[in-house]
Amino acid sequence: MNIHEYQAKGLLAKYGAPVLKGGVAYTADEAVKQGEALGGPVWVVKAQIHAGGRGKGGGVKVVKSIDELRETASRIIGMDLVTPQTGPGGKKVGRVYIEDGCAIDRELYLSFLLDRESSRIAIMASTEGGMDIEEVAEKTPDKIVTITVDPATGLMPFHMRRLAFGLGLEGATAKAGMKVLKSLYDAFVGLDASLIEINPLVVTKAGDVVLLDAKMSFDNNALFRHPDVAELRDETEEDPMEVRAGKYDLNYVKLDGNIGCMVNGAGLAMATMDIIKLKGAAPANFLDVGGGATTEKVTEAFKIILSDDNVDGILVNIFGGIMRCDVIAEGIVTAAREVQLSVPLVVRLEGTNVEKGKTILAESGLPIISADDLNDAAEKVVKAVKEAR
Repeated sequence: MNIHEYQAKGLLAKYGAPVLKGGVAYTADEAVKQGEALGGPVWVVKAQIHAGGRGKGGGVKVVKSIDELRETASRIIGMDLVTPQTGPGGKKVGRVYIEDGCAIDRELYLSFLLDRESSRIAIMASTEGGMDIEEVAEKTPDKIVTITVDPATGLMPFHMRRLAFGLGLEGATAKAGMKVLKSLYDAFVGLDASLIEINPLVVTKAGDVVLLDAKMSFDNNALFRHPDVAELRDETEEDPMEVRAGKYDLNYVKLDGNIGCMVNGAGLAMATMDIIKLKGAAPANFLDVGGGATTEKVTEAFKIILSDDNVDGILVNIFGGIMRCDVIAEGIVTAAREVQLSVPLVVRLEGTNVEKGKTILAESGLPIISADDLNDAAEKVVKAVKEAR
């Protein structure tokens, strides 16, 4: 789960991380009130969307008067902000963060993430703050310092010294930087985060170290331990179909193809998408119904696939272990009747109660194409879609 910048700063401040004063606003009038409360004379108006590169798209502006603040907030709120991470369609801005200005001397980069290879927390730091870290890694990898922290010991003083010196911090500023590292590490562990990215982390002209931006992501499987964090979820920033799928405990990701997929098991789903590609088409989604789906769950999965206007055909690929083929078949028939199936549907069933499942499909009276194996299913759905055009 991702959250907004202002929400991340609120959480990190509780762990002692230094952030600037600011407030969120949903209208231009609210933005003016936030600006007046801060006092100025310089403010920063920041669009709040779940994407990086907001400044490049015109979503971050420095203003020096209340009138300019009102005009800027009015323009940003409601705009479709296009950044390198949003795609060409952009994201509609529903709120802005009004923050105090800052006299910046240096911009740095700092992030905490899970290193799955070492099963440790990795900390990346760079003197090239404010830039895309991917570009820095490609062109000047020597400017990135990376360490991993053993969970048995936690963050140690030598870790913090190495990172501080790698960022070129000295004296009192180095000590301030090490305090920031400790607060962010504590927040990462304490909140079950999967990512904390500060870009930029700035050194002010007074020598202070401040989080000028903050991005946080969380392990969804641990949110039950953090109801306060779960409440920060903004569903307007997520794909509506993915939100809908989540309510039924379905693993769904929308893609750009035209063949809808319903599969049980992530590995089988990936294989199904690969073979669709191999046969000359492209998957419209990743959808794993899981190992213990009910008829209701399968029906909803089918409806979600069909709600995508790009879907020209559907491939259902089920291997029944815990999941019974007859349950899948009942769900398919129920959903197809409710939504008035209008695209080719190919079904490959194998495993528990497979004969019952095939009988249910055969006796449904629906134009369902049966397949013997995955290769046969992929060929049939691609062929059926081409013939239907």
